[in-house]
Amino acid sequence: MAELLGVAVLGAGHMGADHVRRLDRVVSGARVAAVADPDAERAKEAVAGIDGAVVHTDPEAVLDAPGVEAVLIASPGPAHEEALLAAFARRLPVLCEKPMVPGSEGALRVVEAEARLGRRLAQIGFMRRYDAEYQRLKSLLDSGRLGRPLMLHCAHRNVSSPPDFTSAMLIESSVSHEIDAARWLLGQELTAVTVLRPRSSADAPEGLADPQFVLFETERGALVDVEVFVNCGFGYQVRCEAVCEAGSARIGDAHTMVVTAAGGACEEVARDYLVRFADAYDREVQSWVDATRRGQVTGPGTWDGYAAAVVAEAGVRSLHSGARVAVDLAPRPAPHTSAGPGR
Repeated sequence: MAELLGVAVLGAGHMGADHVRRLDRVVSGARVAAVADPDAERAKEAVAGIDGAVVHTDPEAVLDAPGVEAVLIASPGPAHEEALLAAFARRLPVLCEKPMVPGSEGALRVVEAEARLGRRLAQIGFMRRYDAEYQRLKSLLDSGRLGRPLMLHCAHRNVSSPPDFTSAMLIESSVSHEIDAARWLLGQELTAVTVLRPRSSADAPEGLADPQFVLFETERGALVDVEVFVNCGFGYQVRCEAVCEAGSARIGDAHTMVVTAAGGACEEVARDYLVRFADAYDREVQSWVDATRRGQVTGPGTWDGYAAAVVAEAGVRSLHSGARVAVDLAPRPAPHTSAGPGR
């Protein structure tokens, strides 16, 4: 491997361009070798000023570009399965943004394809596992100081939703983070989901069920509730409180700056996820680069991506039916070395 890990970035949109910037200016040990995007001008704009980075419109062609040793997938979700399988065919390590694959059937195909290789190649981009507050909460729960976790209370709020956002996407896109965070924090699989629909906000676009209240059950009897509200209007907020047998712990309140001026004080509220979780993204990508250069793959794996897809699909069915829906995970393929929900 070269002194700097040559990374191909698939996708030069909002997320992809931010990762190109991160690899070029923030992360050590890596360089942007190539970028692929159907919009060639957008790809060129993303790599402007980066020496040696080539641009392609074909994602498979970019995987074969000179100097490419690893792949960061930040293209739209429906393109992920093909990109992951192409990377696997070339034995290229991958960091894939969530959702790994939007549907559970495609996600399982990815799990099985990686299992056939007999080794891990993919890390899935559930970046909350790299957030300092979430890591402190995870360490506290793992220590047992507060006894067994009984409940997680979560809130996930956005200023506004994109024009094409659907009611199902509140679960598939937004709550997918809470799905993975809950599995990771508790070290348990989610076994059932119920979605309740309160009266929609007057600020929600016509036909969008926003907010929603999502209730998850776990395999060892804990409950997880999520308030997801993607048109709250005032800022981007993510909170999580763990209620345990001997105490509770809450994160998400203090991730802000308090400004005092003109006889008053106010708290700044992040406007989007790239601001709130900037440090987490930096740590996530740096961890991936470091592990890849050691010949390792760490962090959430393809099974975690598959589990999130299955739970999200159950949630969408509950959203439409109003009923409790059981989560039915397929048997885990072997051999497979992906970390389980508690790691």
